[in-house]
Amino acid sequence: MAKLKLDLHPIFHRGRAIEAELERVINEAERKRIRTVEIIPGKGSGQLKKRVLRFLDRPDIKNRYHRVDKDAKNHGRLFVYFRF
Repeated sequence: MAKLKLDLHPIFHRGRAIEAELERVINEAERKRIRTVEIIPGKGSGQLKKRVLRFLDRPDIKNRYHRVDKDAKNHGRLFVYFRF
């Protein structure tokens, strides 16, 4: 199963870059019809993960994917699933 992976560690302190990268990976998943995107906000304070979840919860984004799962074994990782 093909999946895309986005590690936010290198840009965690650059606000606009975070949203731009999230948008880019969702666009790429749709364009290439990839069903799973793994997003790694890291563990840290949890602020970056909350920011990612807020982004994914925006109505214009939420209607583009099927569901989001938090990794039970690694709370620094999220999976976004698409249905094509």
